[in-house]
Amino acid sequence: MRVAINAWFWGHPTTGSGQYTRRLVEHLTAATPEAEVALVLSSGFGFSELGPQDPPRPISEGGGLKKVWFEQIAFPRAGRYLAADVAHVPYWAPPLLPSIPTVVTIHDLIPLLLREYRGGPLVRAYTALVAAAAASAALILTDSHSSRRDILAHLDVEPERVRVVYLAAEERYRPTPAPDDEEVRARYGLPDRYTLYLGGFDVRKNVATGLRAYKWAGKVLGADCPLVVAGRLPERDTSFAPDPRLQATSLGLEPDWVRFIGAVAEQDKPALYRGASVFLFPSRYEGFGLPPLEAMACGTPVVGSDAASIPEVVGNAGVLASPDDAEGMAGAVIQLAQDPDFRAEMSSRALAQAARFSWAACAQETFAAYQAALG
Repeated sequence: MRVAINAWFWGHPTTGSGQYTRRLVEHLTAATPEAEVALVLSSGFGFSELGPQDPPRPISEGGGLKKVWFEQIAFPRAGRYLAADVAHVPYWAPPLLPSIPTVVTIHDLIPLLLREYRGGPLVRAYTALVAAAAASAALILTDSHSSRRDILAHLDVEPERVRVVYLAAEERYRPTPAPDDEEVRARYGLPDRYTLYLGGFDVRKNVATGLRAYKWAGKVLGADCPLVVAGRLPERDTSFAPDPRLQATSLGLEPDWVRFIGAVAEQDKPALYRGASVFLFPSRYEGFGLPPLEAMACGTPVVGSDAASIPEVVGNAGVLASPDDAEGMAGAVIQLAQDPDFRAEMSSRALAQAARFSWAACAQETFAAYQAALG
């Protein structure tokens, strides 16, 4: 079976869609050798082909009209030109008029469901286009049952055409310490014990509730187990991406209760997860939620919100509360930081829960979807 995969995000391995595309292709070629994968790249207003094992080369992408042209015109043409049996768009941008049976992965419906993410007229027009095009897909894959419910509620598609295929953490996220773990943590100035938040700062990430949790937790744990906030900080304070440093100041948090360490290199993330006593994840909406799964794969218990897909991912391996329940999250952080038996139990559960997700299974279930699309 020849599969043409839209590789628009191939050159962006730090984005969610880029990571998903790369891991999926890697495991498709390893777990399902009967799948011959052709990566379709943008090239001006046309396309070019790249094999999964070919050396990387510069990718001309851009955005706006070029991106829409690639998704709606060039990619369907590529499917025919490459004599592919099935096409796969690994993000929410299926062609309105597919040339061959097409599978699309819709990770979430953020632009439809969350007002802050709807953008201006052009963004809303694009969202309307891809929402309408979903009806032309042979099958829709999504990351969680929560996202599947959203898709069925807001897109005009039949239930039998929407399948849940879970994502997974990469193999480098594991509990066994790496030789340079202590060196990595020292480079970021991390203490022996800390609660970790690692992620973005747009408003749905709800970092404000995590900071409010330390109004209570900080009084008990203080500098012995501060909140470490990791991620590229906003360049300016806006309603879409509030500056957490200003939020911490307005909450009256002591400077030694919370530390902002900025952006973290991808290769350093496992060391930060492994060193944390607790991973704090108060997000209001996730299509899947890789950070808590990565933390659990490192044996770190999760305290977070019970919103959207997060309960599916975390299961019984964490303590979840309402996204606005800062006091409840604080109590869980304190207990995990002060009760070694409770933390050991939750760490064991975290590893067991993380083991339920694998990229090999994701690849096999995705290949089964290709076969169903052909059928």
